[in-house]
Amino acid sequence: MTVGPAPAAAPEIHFDRASKTFPATGEDSGAFRAVDDITLDIRQGELVALLGKTGCGKSTLFNMIAGLGEPTTGTVRVKGRDPFREFDWFCGKLAIVFQSDRLLPWRTALRNVELGLEMRNMPARERHAIAQRWLERLGLAGHERDYPHKLSGGMRQRVSIARAFATDASILLCDEPFSALDEITAKRLREEFATLVREGGKTAVFITHSISEALDIGGRIVVLRRPAQIALDIKLPAQASRAERDEIRQRIEAILAE
Repeated sequence: MTVGPAPAAAPEIHFDRASKTFPATGEDSGAFRAVDDITLDIRQGELVALLGKTGCGKSTLFNMIAGLGEPTTGTVRVKGRDPFREFDWFCGKLAIVFQSDRLLPWRTALRNVELGLEMRNMPARERHAIAQRWLERLGLAGHERDYPHKLSGGMRQRVSIARAFATDASILLCDEPFSALDEITAKRLREEFATLVREGGKTAVFITHSISEALDIGGRIVVLRRPAQIALDIKLPAQASRAERDEIRQRIEAILAE
């Protein structure tokens, strides 16, 4: 008996001809189409940068993955489920790192990292140990009892990253999380984030408008043009040479200049 190849695993995130149109409001003359018939698969373990100019529909795609909105036509599935209609099912399975750190000012760094675990009713001792471990992993040992106002911007974003990884969610969504930081701090955090994603075998979607950031994140880069349509879908070689990176940058620049 001949045994054929094993069937490919279903994608973690699946867009099937998904479009999103927002109705006219106020003085608007017509409906606004943010996403246009997009088909996209993201598989388990991929780190994908969604890159595009402001207003190209990146955030709308992000919100549909997170279950904060649904497509007007077509389908979006995450782990085979509808994230909008089955929103509660994704608790603990999907974590978000936002553009701002969104820390609770009345909670210490440790208590902020514990938040997602607390929402899942994890016992206090266990969630404390997990939060402590992630703060140490992200270089924040000694700052466990500090409140957000005592931390620098980069340190607060580290707490935010620790909070996301502490939940052990298999899918991570990042909405330009380092855009407010200076470039040196942002580059260091991007590298740390990418390393943690790969070591943990996570699936991650990283929203950005920066070509340099997309190249730093590595993995796969999906370039969008407005309304959200895929203009380029390319995998960055693991050990890409300077020449290869420059060639990819030029291709992306040409698309974004259209």
